Amino acid sequence: MVVFPRAVKFTVGLLCLIPALLPADEGMFPVSEIGKLDLPSKGLVMAPGDIFNPNQVCLVDGICKVNGCTGSFVSPDGLIITNHHCAYRAIQSASTTENDFLANGFQAKTLSDEIPAKGYTVRITEAFSDISDQVLAVLDDEMGFVERTKAIDQRRKELEKAAEQANEGMRAEVAEMFAGKTYVLFLYTYITDVRLVFAPPASVGEFGGDTDNWEWPRHTGDFSFLRAYVAPDGSTADYAEENIPYQPKRFIQVDPHGVDEGDFVMLIGYPGRTARHKTASFLLYEQDVRLPFIVDLYGWQIQQMEAAGKENRAVALKLTSRIKSLANVEKRSRGQLKGLRRAKIAAYRADQEAQLQAYIDSDPDRQKKYGHLLSEINNVYSEMGDAAPFELNLQNLISASRMMNLAFTMYDSAVERQKPDLERESPYMDRNFELTRKRQMLAQQDLDPATDNLLLSGMLDRLAPLPQAKEIDALRVAALTDELRSNYLDSMYAQSWLIDKNFVQDGFEKTPAELKNLDDPFLNWVIELYPHYLELREKGKERNGRLDQLYGNLVSIKQQFQNASFVPDANATLRITFGSVKGYSPEDAVYKHPITSLKGVIDKTTGQDPFVTPQKIIDMYAKREFGRFKNEKLGDVPVAILYDTDTTGGNSGSPILNAKGELVGVNFDRAFEATINDFAWNESYSRSIGVDIRYVLWITGDVFGAKHLLKEMGVD
Repeated sequence: MVVFPRAVKFTVGLLCLIPALLPADEGMFPVSEIGKLDLPSKGLVMAPGDIFNPNQVCLVDGICKVNGCTGSFVSPDGLIITNHHCAYRAIQSASTTENDFLANGFQAKTLSDEIPAKGYTVRITEAFSDISDQVLAVLDDEMGFVERTKAIDQRRKELEKAAEQANEGMRAEVAEMFAGKTYVLFLYTYITDVRLVFAPPASVGEFGGDTDNWEWPRHTGDFSFLRAYVAPDGSTADYAEENIPYQPKRFIQVDPHGVDEGDFVMLIGYPGRTARHKTASFLLYEQDVRLPFIVDLYGWQIQQMEAAGKENRAVALKLTSRIKSLANVEKRSRGQLKGLRRAKIAAYRADQEAQLQAYIDSDPDRQKKYGHLLSEINNVYSEMGDAAPFELNLQNLISASRMMNLAFTMYDSAVERQKPDLERESPYMDRNFELTRKRQMLAQQDLDPATDNLLLSGMLDRLAPLPQAKEIDALRVAALTDELRSNYLDSMYAQSWLIDKNFVQDGFEKTPAELKNLDDPFLNWVIELYPHYLELREKGKERNGRLDQLYGNLVSIKQQFQNASFVPDANATLRITFGSVKGYSPEDAVYKHPITSLKGVIDKTTGQDPFVTPQKIIDMYAKREFGRFKNEKLGDVPVAILYDTDTTGGNSGSPILNAKGELVGVNFDRAFEATINDFAWNESYSRSIGVDIRYVLWITGDVFGAKHLLKEMGVD
């Protein structure tokens, strides 16, 4: 059992994963590999050991995870800077038609004015250790694929629970670094009292909206400030008035001078998921099946919700966070589709695999062990592709509709919580259950029954013609005429208790039998469908078991073939990437410079959403009131910067750091061409986008008068 005493900061256990890094700058490197990156030759001024060192406080102690994003502590009193779109849910949840913080912005003048960021958590990486042997020890050659998946899953839970029991108040997570091959246990300080401190109006924080999303040039002030709080004794605690600001071991110093073109920059953060070690068959599944499905489905959902909120601000406030989330994924998916097809990445990877297959076939022993490896992986994705029309639509039936999602999660929770803790699905374990319930309560708060009814009916339209759906009695409503189905669904919404937040709160305490006895129409429907969702869950585990074993073998034979080791795919664990402020040429005769300015904001401003600019910014620009944040080369305030670091989702909010480890911006996006980063990185077009620190400081201090925050950050 791995136990992390509080005195131990990091256990360097990742080094065995990457004994010799490839020479290219591509990579979201585990921070433990920093000594192998030769960053001084790239322009780093500070000592690499001051960024990460297992034996001392260092720069990574100032980096945190904020829900699914990254943040940076920028003061000794727990002040965090992250993206506006990362704080968006907190801003939206606190907004009403009377106090519309999304439209007007939010500023806390004092600590007592800061408001809860509902559903937010902050995590700081404290320690990690390679525990691959302990995880894989539970496997044997006789296990089937489902049994294998369940054995690994339960072993991971056991190790997490034991680590948390040994380190009170901390959070443990086992991350799979290479599928079926290497596992690392991470230990986090876990903070549940997070408060909103400052957010610019959405006209600044999401200037350009979906039109500019994933595009360059960019003029978005995508930043906000939060603060982490703990109990008076320093322990983790939920929101309470007596809580005090968290004191981080290290905070990141802000450099108000920013950066220029060509300057070295690095990002540290928690990138989400990449798939650079997946096969051509996976890429074809994404290209031909899943991504087109997402683009079509999410685009339709967005249209329905935007129309519903167009004439009603109260409805719009309920739906806006979800619209923004779906729009981000939809446009990213379109970019990925374009990149996959344009760059012919699947064909390129297939060529690489043909060479690997030839290498395997050239030796009888290799052929015996690995000869059918690639074809077996291909079989899994072929099976997934064939099943996708039904499986994807059935899965989205309980995600598109909030009512269905509430009913399913409530009943699934009740079933799972009858089991011993370690045998439950992860969201329903004791360590996770309260967070699961809080998130469902937030979803219920944003429920608009009329819009939800439209989305549910639309999902039934998609299921109706599918042969598998016609065989399920519980989906017979899909085959009704439009009028009969409309009447049926209207009666369900009228009779359901799930619209009552108190009922939802209490419902998560009930047993399956008690939920069934309530005779709620949505719960009844979910109970009838539940065996089919369990079947999907088991199929997923069986496929994952097959793929984990196959991909583990694939990594082994690729290492032999290439005589090299690899950077593990991103998996929401702490990583570092580096590069420089750099433009690019997306097409012939076009060069895009890497720094935009306030002039671009004014030029784009039309007065119509999403290109609305607060009048005070327009007036200050006209008077050239730029203060100390004017860049002499531009003669203006810099707004956004472009750089060639390797990022993906989860790097939202990552600090852009200069050669001395000082904060010069906040990462928030990629160029449209770089949406393909999840599958492949390319020096010529993989570019990330961040808001320049000078724009952050000018907006915060000069435009909206929050000079107390600049003072707190040491920018007087």
